Amino acid sequence: MSMAPLGHRGGLMGVGMYNKRTCLDGLRSGQLLIDPSCQCTPLNVVRNQLVLTLSYAPFADGVPVWSVPKLPSGEHLKNGGPTPLRSAEPSPALRKKSPAHGAEQHLAGLEAVSPSEEVTDMEDNDEEDLGVLDDQRSIILHLLSQLKLGMDLTRVVLPTFILEKRSLLEMYANFMAHPDMFLSITAGATAEDRIVRFVEYYLTAFHEGRKGAVAKKPYNPALGETFHCSWEVPRDRVRPLKSQGPREAASRGPNNTKQQDDPSGTECYRVRFVAEQVSHHPPVSGFYCECPERSMCVNTHVWTRSKFMGMSIGVSMIGEGTLCLLEHDEEYVFTLPCAYARSILTVPWVELGGKVTINCAKSGYSATVTFHTKPSMEERVTAEIKHNPTNTIVCKAQGEWNGTLEFTYSSGETKVIDTTKLPIIKKKLRPVEKQGRNESRRLWQHVTKSLKEGNMDEATEHKHRLEERQRREERQRAADNLPWTPTYFSKKGEGWIYHNTLWKSHWHKKQTALTDNEAIVSRGGGLFIKSQLFIYIELLTFLNLAAEYTI
Repeated sequence: MSMAPLGHRGGLMGVGMYNKRTCLDGLRSGQLLIDPSCQCTPLNVVRNQLVLTLSYAPFADGVPVWSVPKLPSGEHLKNGGPTPLRSAEPSPALRKKSPAHGAEQHLAGLEAVSPSEEVTDMEDNDEEDLGVLDDQRSIILHLLSQLKLGMDLTRVVLPTFILEKRSLLEMYANFMAHPDMFLSITAGATAEDRIVRFVEYYLTAFHEGRKGAVAKKPYNPALGETFHCSWEVPRDRVRPLKSQGPREAASRGPNNTKQQDDPSGTECYRVRFVAEQVSHHPPVSGFYCECPERSMCVNTHVWTRSKFMGMSIGVSMIGEGTLCLLEHDEEYVFTLPCAYARSILTVPWVELGGKVTINCAKSGYSATVTFHTKPSMEERVTAEIKHNPTNTIVCKAQGEWNGTLEFTYSSGETKVIDTTKLPIIKKKLRPVEKQGRNESRRLWQHVTKSLKEGNMDEATEHKHRLEERQRREERQRAADNLPWTPTYFSKKGEGWIYHNTLWKSHWHKKQTALTDNEAIVSRGGGLFIKSQLFIYIELLTFLNLAAEYTI
């Protein structure tokens, strides 16, 4: 192959290659100098496996400007080809589900609700434990006579008197009744501390999600129904780093840095929540919760499948959630237990059952939580946290998910948490008159009012009207051949992902930072491009040239 030098200003020399023209004005300490006066073809290096295109556009005053399009800046060269860098990727557990990279315009979700519009929730929807009345028992017996064991109850219309005075979407929000414990997870000094805190939070979340001891059924969310709320969490309620002394911990934030004054002037963190019914058949709900100040969020999708079990009704919570601690680049993938309504002809009561898992792939820690359903079991829930690489059990828990829980740690320390005495932080939401047409409380307001008044006939009529409206809308979509499109969630693989997750913006910031690191600084007549990526390019180009010379 013939090699010919190309003349350039400044006394530097470039090299032209057969079918590969490059404009290289020297290799200097990790800097690639490109002469803006050169009219050569785009820079091609590493045997055409990486291409850098430089576009030339002169200003009106004749000063040349070279623009460099954004590269996949999280790529480095490995085995002759580009391989993504770990830090530049989106959420690992959801990598296959994540939306396409790049800036996107999204519909407003959490951002649609202004904190100034929200008020503290003062609703008291606790259910009375009166059991089943005689006339109601006859209705249930008639219904049971038409059911078969194992029958799917998804499409079965159940009597109104068994309904709770809230939607299933709001029930999911009530699992967040201890947001201070939720926010404390990311403040753990070690991966072990963080998964222990997560399990503590997980086990204490269910008691508030269930209102009262009596088993009643939340409203089935209508397709497109949404629920928005938030919590204001006093900063002093969030547990500090476990490894720090009391004084130092109180003055340090989750990054072990001095806590700065809150620029908004508030002494509270704000945790925001949005849920949406994304599918009706099968019934699937998606919900998302985040606290940007703590760099953490959780995304969950749940398919509720109910079946008849004789004197019980079982509800399987199919799906999974992912807790992202962006500060630590950790993800905790978890599942949910089944729920059972027992003794449906007398005083129905709720029982949780089944085995759930919590896994963090990065740290190697996992937890197994078993909700026991056998009456002979003294403890209704047990848990075990393990460090899988060493097969070491670091924490065990036992007790009742709606009572007292005892935790035993690897250090020998123990802790008892009484879920009935944990302080509740009330959620905040907009008044019904300010809510959207499909927001849960506005949508079900007439049913809820009638249930509170004990007027079951009127509640049944309002419920029937809502169901008929949903059927009409479904028929209209079918006639127009228009598929349903959720507002806030998108289907990715087998799951549903909130459209503007915190990890997505976090990843975008990382990409921006990497791009900024490739800063282009104009000096005199040349252009310096500084980047570790270009150091790789220069080195491989040099080796490429050396190989060409040997030919």
